[in-house]
Amino acid sequence: MLDQPAQRRLSAVLAADVVGYTRLMEQDTDGTVMAWKTARESVIKPRIAEHSGNIVKLTGDGFLVEFPTVQDAVACAIALQAGLVTSSLDFRMGINLGDIIDDGEDIHGEGVNIAARLEGIAEPGGICISGTVYEQVRNRIEATFKDMGEQNVKNVSAPVRVWKILPATEPENDVLAKDMEQDIRYCKSSDGTALAYAVTGQGPPLLKSAHFMTHLEHDWHSPTWGPFFRKMSATHSFVRFDQRGNGLSDRHPADISFELFVQDLEAVADATGLERFPIYGLSQGAAVAIEYAVRHPERVSALILHGGYALGRLKRANIGDDDRLKVEALTNLIRTGWGQDNPAFRQMFTTMFIPDGTPELMDSFNEMMRVATEPGVAAKIFDVNAEIDVGDILDQVQAPTLVIHGNGDAVSPFEGGRHLAASIPGARLIELDTSNHLPLHDEPVFPRLIAEVNKFLAEHST
Repeated sequence: MLDQPAQRRLSAVLAADVVGYTRLMEQDTDGTVMAWKTARESVIKPRIAEHSGNIVKLTGDGFLVEFPTVQDAVACAIALQAGLVTSSLDFRMGINLGDIIDDGEDIHGEGVNIAARLEGIAEPGGICISGTVYEQVRNRIEATFKDMGEQNVKNVSAPVRVWKILPATEPENDVLAKDMEQDIRYCKSSDGTALAYAVTGQGPPLLKSAHFMTHLEHDWHSPTWGPFFRKMSATHSFVRFDQRGNGLSDRHPADISFELFVQDLEAVADATGLERFPIYGLSQGAAVAIEYAVRHPERVSALILHGGYALGRLKRANIGDDDRLKVEALTNLIRTGWGQDNPAFRQMFTTMFIPDGTPELMDSFNEMMRVATEPGVAAKIFDVNAEIDVGDILDQVQAPTLVIHGNGDAVSPFEGGRHLAASIPGARLIELDTSNHLPLHDEPVFPRLIAEVNKFLAEHST
């Protein structure tokens, strides 16, 4: 092909890659390669063909595609991200309309360069398009666009106008769009407390036990909890609820206790009509899930205990006066500083939960704490959690159990997860290399978390 002259033309180009691919390969080479192959063969190639795209090249962690029109390129990107939501990998995509040079083996030029730079700007699971693409599709593609202004991108002399695109409902995505809407309902616990619960997605059930500080609406749209909840909803009928005193549930319950937490879980399971189901217990929700599983072994098909513990802060071995003073100090801090407009007090808790979070993520978490509950209720829940003790029933758990824990977790130290795994018959332990209580969507361990959870649930489906 060396004697064939290069061709120059105007073309729509889509560039895409896997977020954090190098780090994923370092952590789990075989699993990452298999996830990429599955995504490529089951979603990427078929969707590109459906939208008349020409795959110029597939790389180890991405792909470059040329389309006959910008409408085809944008529609394909939306369809790709919708189809890839079930993958353990997160992709980001950039689309540009510009001049390219085709040498018969590859394409080059500013049209390709800008698409690649837009891909780098996009968030995990997101799509960024240039201003020229936006002008062509804004009235032709049913989608929501957000203006990101002019961006200076590497190796491009002039700033590039960038738009972020979020897909709206398209005919082929009607089911997905519907499933990703929250269906929020209410039930009452044994003492009459109103509990708000949400159901998202479809498929086999997965019930998440409640934990400290939640708000169904805020969490669903937040950059901290939202990506994880959507991954769970992509493969399951995912049920979660606001703990008493939190979010959309009764903000001023008559009482707060561990026993009532368990009864709240019983009420939600009954209200949703679940007969046999797995439970995802996060943080304090792990102890609640354990207690429920021991009381109702016939209903619990599997347990996932993430960042959990059997013993609260004041029930752990070698508790001393200094530890008690720390708990008392934190309780007083919650009572006096939690509800203030200035987030300085809440920031301390945020850095415990997501120390590696970006400023955007930390701001979202700060706001979540403010809207989730009131200072007095938060302090009471904190005190109750410090006294949790289900250590003497761990050996009575009959359900298959997966224990997941970050090795740098400051909220619930790793030893708590190791203790759960060592004490529950047949439990398996997954150690995640993270300091965040819940891995964030842009962390290398996030795809592994999703993959391990889905694998475990598939093995123990009802």
